Amino acid sequence: MALLEVKDLSVTFSVPDQGDVEAVKKISFSVEKGKTTALVGESGSGKSVTALSVLQLLPYPMARHPSGEIRFDGRDVMKLAKDELRAIRGNRISMIFQEPMTALNPLHTIERQIAEPLYLHKKMQPAGARARVLELLDMVGLSMLKERLGAFPHELSGGQRQRVMIAMALANDPDILIADEPTTALDVTVQLQVLDLLQKLQKELDMAILLITHDLNIVRKMADHVCVMHRGEIVEQAAMKEIFTKATHVYTRALLSAEPKGKPQPLNDKAKILLTAKEMKVHFPVKKGLLRRTVDYVRAVDGIDLKLRRGQTLGVVGESGSGKSTLGFAVLRLVQARGEIVFEDKEITHLSQRELRPLRADMQLVFQDPYGALSPRLSVRGIIEEGLLVHQKNLTAEQRDEKVVAILKEVGLDPETRFRYPHEFSGGQRQRIAIARAMILQPKLVVLDEPTSALDMSVQAQIVDLLRDLQVKHNLSYIFISHDLKVVRAMSHHVMVMQNGKIVEWGSRDKIFENPEQDYTKKLLEAAFFTAEAGRERSGKTRSGTTAKKKK
Repeated sequence: MALLEVKDLSVTFSVPDQGDVEAVKKISFSVEKGKTTALVGESGSGKSVTALSVLQLLPYPMARHPSGEIRFDGRDVMKLAKDELRAIRGNRISMIFQEPMTALNPLHTIERQIAEPLYLHKKMQPAGARARVLELLDMVGLSMLKERLGAFPHELSGGQRQRVMIAMALANDPDILIADEPTTALDVTVQLQVLDLLQKLQKELDMAILLITHDLNIVRKMADHVCVMHRGEIVEQAAMKEIFTKATHVYTRALLSAEPKGKPQPLNDKAKILLTAKEMKVHFPVKKGLLRRTVDYVRAVDGIDLKLRRGQTLGVVGESGSGKSTLGFAVLRLVQARGEIVFEDKEITHLSQRELRPLRADMQLVFQDPYGALSPRLSVRGIIEEGLLVHQKNLTAEQRDEKVVAILKEVGLDPETRFRYPHEFSGGQRQRIAIARAMILQPKLVVLDEPTSALDMSVQAQIVDLLRDLQVKHNLSYIFISHDLKVVRAMSHHVMVMQNGKIVEWGSRDKIFENPEQDYTKKLLEAAFFTAEAGRERSGKTRSGTTAKKKK
């Protein structure tokens, strides 16, 4: 018998000036004890709304359920009183939210946040709660934080924050764990660690998992049963292997084929060298004491050499903190660097900001988060034409508008949308706007800092195709920074692997992906291209750490 049964569930939001919006339309699925059911689909398909409905965490009364029931352990959750719901939330059904930095309270220590469900549901005393917190930290692989129980969320890495969220969710040994995009924006190695941890704990606790994700690689590793959602409906559901081998719905097949594929156009080895760097270093001082004296340095980039030709893409990969983004900023002289940086035969390391300004049109940057990088106060036209106002002051307003229209067409956006604002666009559309802003000045070098990390798989593939087309058309050189090796493989001619500010390995795309030499590179590749069989094999191995107590 299923532990959780969702039958004919609908969710409608009453939106001012728009009327009723149907987010979920009569969906049905179940979650069995000790098994994982995955809800998969693109952004806006209704996955997270469905998950929040299970715990009745939607913004009621703006949200309502025109139909359906959610039966947990034989009772309809939608008909429970507030006190009965409170007894379930964080106790028998727990949730790992998508963004731990947002979901964790920045004003509370990790000890207080992990212990909160213990005080609320178990009525534990401080001594007992602390003992359980220490046990949970062991369980999720955070033994190093036992001496830092007073740490705040901003003092932890992304992977550590995600593990703290898991510890909170597991505090009361829940029957069901809802994991909403639990590894989004994590490095591939940390992602694999978190997924292995969830599988290990599921086995020990005989816990059911409702997994929400758009990453089919994670579904392949984790899920027993898969529900494919599209525009609020479940268009197909079946056992995991059946979905991946015998998908019947057009949308499911489109999702399965949506991963970034192919490779860039062959590189002309005789093309002119656009950029070189020798012994490039970026060290940030660590200051302590009343007088703020420098006691050490963080060596973000530590003695790196690189060479980039016209029309070439250099992929830069590594874990968070390896120095990837700092390298990109240093090449563009957005952070101070030591060493030698030569752009188009001109040494730029010691140029002043005024001397650099004419070169900025040839050196552009596309940021990781398109929503954060676009001004909410400017229209799309205002955002894209800003560079023209600085670097091509002789243009009239009409000429600028013509250029904006042309570049919007080139990046696949309707020019009529140029009067709208960023919040009116999807994530993929916002990234196209950010690319248009960089390309309108016809640069020679573009640094792309995690340009696809927050996007659905199908949108990632579209952005990769767009960038490759623009490269061929304009003979662009890219420095492509990413922790997603699938995207790097589809984009790059050469790949640089970084760790702790240094180059671990450098080589052609084929060499790095097919015949890596260094153990660190092999570890990254294993984490990025894991298979379901390998993942389940790993999760079954004996592990060190505290064993969770099963529910009686």
